[in-house]
Amino acid sequence: MSYEAAHANATGAGDGRPTAMDIIKDEGLVDKLQGKVFLITGGNSGIGVETARAIYATGAHVYITSRDVKKGEDVAQEIAASNPSSKGEIDVLKLELDDLQSVRQCAADFLSKSKQLNVLITNAGIMACPEGKTKDGFELQFGTNHVGHFLLIQLLKPALLASSTPSYNSRVVILSSSAHKRGNVQLDDLDFKKSGYDEWKSYGQSKTSNIWTALEIERRYGSQGLHATAVHPGLISTNLARHVDKSALQAMLASVKPFMKSIPQGAATTVWAATAKEWEGKGGKFLEDCSVAKPFDSEGMNFTRGYLPYAYDHESAKKLWEMSNNFVGTSD
Repeated sequence: MSYEAAHANATGAGDGRPTAMDIIKDEGLVDKLQGKVFLITGGNSGIGVETARAIYATGAHVYITSRDVKKGEDVAQEIAASNPSSKGEIDVLKLELDDLQSVRQCAADFLSKSKQLNVLITNAGIMACPEGKTKDGFELQFGTNHVGHFLLIQLLKPALLASSTPSYNSRVVILSSSAHKRGNVQLDDLDFKKSGYDEWKSYGQSKTSNIWTALEIERRYGSQGLHATAVHPGLISTNLARHVDKSALQAMLASVKPFMKSIPQGAATTVWAATAKEWEGKGGKFLEDCSVAKPFDSEGMNFTRGYLPYAYDHESAKKLWEMSNNFVGTSD
């Protein structure tokens, strides 16, 4: 059964839709990426763990980041123990995305260990949390989900570009969400001082920002062998929803139960974007269910799928990129 057919026949978590490890096996990549280097943010929990587990099976050298290094090391040991025959390696880096100094230190730590980076997966994030600020004064969700990752991408971009070869272009896979439909990017009110804070509009803004970052990487660096895609992993029950009202969350999950994914299924589209031959040498798309997402149709599509037109607002994406450079002190 094709991936598209499997998703069309969704019945709930653990059904016939592919898992992250299924993608690796279908692509024939078990122990075939020895010598390649992947970095996955937030690889210590949720779909980040299953993403790392699948990539580790390719024989690549996998770096995962964690706010808590001990927790990250426990996960790394569990992944290695679960696949003792893998020729891969796995290491842990400390990263707190709401602190730009931590981002800089993480990038420096990585580059002290490896000058090579073939694929960067920005998986970590927060969702629908109470209003707050990062250590550098950015609105918490925008600052964590977008600004922190933007700086990491910029700091690791030279390694990504240098590691790209004609036969194996470098990739950035950016975790976004169907929840980008909750909010466009308010370029003149990123911190909601004018409009007032709303946790879902804030989350939506940060996820739209993630899509725009992928568009800009592709526009600016695709011709140099660095490509990017944005990914909606699907509906998965993880600790990402820890800030959401429990009763509201249960009601929402009950209404979309057939579309829910297991955690290994939730990591599948990320792994597909990061490893599939289909994405060699190209990018600039928003992906879901192991396919390119379609425009949202309010009458014919479940609200958890599809994208709104502003997801591909290239002019605004360019503006946000330039603003983000100013925010973190980088340039192109």
